[in-house]
Amino acid sequence: MAQQTTSMSKEMGINGHGGHLYMQTNEIKNVVIHYHRSANGTLTEVERVATGGAGSGTFKPISGQESAPNSFEGAGSVILTPDHRFLFATSGGDNSVSSFAVGEQGRLKLIDTKPTGNAVKGKSGTAKSLAYSPSKNMLYVVHSFGPDHIRLMSVADDGKLTPRMEGYTANTPDKPNRVPTQAVLSPDEKFLLVGTTFDLPIAISGTYPDGSPILWVPGPDGKLRSVASNAPDPDGIVIFRVNANGTLGPPSFQDGGGGSPFYIAFLHNRPDTFIVGYAVGDGVSMCRIDEDGRIGVGKVVPIDTKRGKIAELCWLSVSPDDRLLYGTVFGYSNVITFHIDGPEIRVAKDPACPIVEGDGTFRGLCGDVSSGPSDNWVSPDGAFFYQIYGNASKLVGYATKPDGSLEEVTSVAIPYNCPEGLVGFDEAA
Repeated sequence: MAQQTTSMSKEMGINGHGGHLYMQTNEIKNVVIHYHRSANGTLTEVERVATGGAGSGTFKPISGQESAPNSFEGAGSVILTPDHRFLFATSGGDNSVSSFAVGEQGRLKLIDTKPTGNAVKGKSGTAKSLAYSPSKNMLYVVHSFGPDHIRLMSVADDGKLTPRMEGYTANTPDKPNRVPTQAVLSPDEKFLLVGTTFDLPIAISGTYPDGSPILWVPGPDGKLRSVASNAPDPDGIVIFRVNANGTLGPPSFQDGGGGSPFYIAFLHNRPDTFIVGYAVGDGVSMCRIDEDGRIGVGKVVPIDTKRGKIAELCWLSVSPDDRLLYGTVFGYSNVITFHIDGPEIRVAKDPACPIVEGDGTFRGLCGDVSSGPSDNWVSPDGAFFYQIYGNASKLVGYATKPDGSLEEVTSVAIPYNCPEGLVGFDEAA
């Protein structure tokens, strides 16, 4: 049983309904860990269920590092269907997807594991992000490396998976090695939005002798250009129209508003509005999508970057009332919160909680030593926020406060560097 910490302030009391939380380890023998989440936010490990697929372990394909957190530069590798009947998880090491039945008390039963259709080239595959269309019974699977970045799988009524032949790319004619991060369906399921981080991955651009990444490379004109997407070319968010049968139309490459539009999070109560988190742009912005799939991007709201540029603000969670936004800053080992007030976003707490220290072996793009916080999740009642710190081997849970601050209430031990993906649901009241 994983280590559990239960210290909390007295005023917290019993908050919320409790529920279930799921994370994949991304170990070579990949498993999904199921935690029970108590009404006071603490976590207790219930089970570990094998996906039947292989993760990348501590190896990071995106950069070629033998051991580093955030293996695939992605998000959404573990998702639930809206009715909580099924859970889907990627296994990036062998490019496969697994489906599980979610039973009583949140317990998982493996139903099926199928290859995405992309061959594994080298030490690991890169399947990493999932989006599911309930009306089309279709899974969309994003890979870090293309050219077929997006593959499709049909989902049967019993949860069985059928890989399809279609493949779609986030590349452009002059950018054959782009790295998408995440796929998100618009709430009306008419459009698939894909974020990106690099136009050329570090595994190709390489590193300097001291191990720091090469982030500027010669362009076709001989001048240096950033390897970050959308910087300067305004084409970092890729929009696909979803056809009636669940297949995708031709891509539209649109301005993401800042460098590396990594994460896309739709608001719960405004289905045409979403927030973008920028890995290189060092902030967030509020965006809208119209009925034709055109997006409009608001101004970037910056975070404090006195610790160094390229903070890598990469993961977002929106509170259920759309008033608070939680952003995970990979390079700084912290979480920053924002207030959402109508069309405006402003920083609430920077940082929102104390830094969780890693073991000192990993540095972000800003050069700071980092514990590599990655995927996060906020409970559906808004009472608790959970954060993976891969280089610290911890999954930490916090009680949320109205001012945006976070107070730690639980911590469980997780495998070193490799875990990713968080999703869960509340128990009935």
